[in-house]
Amino acid sequence: MTTPYSICLVTVEDKKAAAAIASALVEEKLAACVSAVPGLSSTYRWKGKIERTQEILLIIKTRKLLRENVMQTVRREHPSSVPEILFLDIEKGSKEYLNWLGANTLFTANIAKDRPENKAL
Repeated sequence: MTTPYSICLVTVEDKKAAAAIASALVEEKLAACVSAVPGLSSTYRWKGKIERTQEILLIIKTRKLLRENVMQTVRREHPSSVPEILFLDIEKGSKEYLNWLGANTLFTANIAKDRPENKAL
């Protein structure tokens, strides 16, 4: 049985972007915790060329029902035009930790209709 929680993975190029995203998500209660893992070395294709960059991996602990809110906040705070935003379901975990995660995130989605991504709503 899966839990109502997710892990979101986001990469950023610098500490400033990592701090902005982490602060926004935790302050808005869209994530209970954001862990920043420096030293990630990424190789990828971008605009027809192979790129190699040093990045920071953000591990965002959130509720599944907040995924759209998390994506909007990451897009708003991320300097890249195509940010990496990937969600993985948490199938099982420590009951105490999952209770803490739930107590420190919003219980319902709170997508503001005035955000640019939702102008059509």
